[in-house]
Formats: sequence, C-alpha cells, structure tokens
Amino acid sequence: MGDIPIFITENGSCYNDEPENGRVKDVGRINYLQQHLTALSRAISSGVNIKGYITWSLMDNYEWAEGYTMRFGIVHVNYRTLERTKKDSYYWYKQMIDNNWFEN
Repeated sequence: MGDIPIFITENGSCYNDEPENGRVKDVGRINYLQQHLTALSRAISSGVNIKGYITWSLMDNYEWAEGYTMRFGIVHVNYRTLERTKKDSYYWYKQMIDNNWFEN
C-alpha cells in the first residue's frame, strides 16, 4: 500500500473573514485544516506513503475562478494597501508544525 508516493500540493478552503482590531478570527479555516490534517495523519499511520503536504494558500491572492472575491490564505492581504495580517489559522498552523501535533 505504501509504495506510491503522494504529494498533496493544494489543500485549503475559502472564508472571507476580515480583520477586526488587528486580528482575523478564521475558525472555519482552522476547523477545515484540523479535519484534513487529522485524516492525513491517520492515512500515514495506516501506511499511506504521504511525502508532502502544502496548505493552500499562504496569502490571500488572485484565484483564477474567483478572482479577488474569495480569500484562501492563512495571511490576510489588504489589496488596497498590501498590508498583511496573520490570521488565527496562521498561528494555529505554526503551533501544529512546531509541536508536530495531530489530533487522531
């Protein structure tokens, strides 16, 4: 089962959460990532040869089907000023990586 290497190159969700008082509370994205990474951890534990995972996307950007109307990143980008605000999902994802933590 584990002989075919698998790379997940884009996995994410769109939520249009905006900054409030310097913070972007994107609980929906955190829940989405947690569910998908939990499933990924279970797949690895059962022998699936997962070689890489990339969340989609680091920063809000232009998306070919949605343009600038949907936000996919873990860093909010103000398209007018280009100011960047790390979303709560950014901090959650960083903590998960730092701790090598998956909830099974």
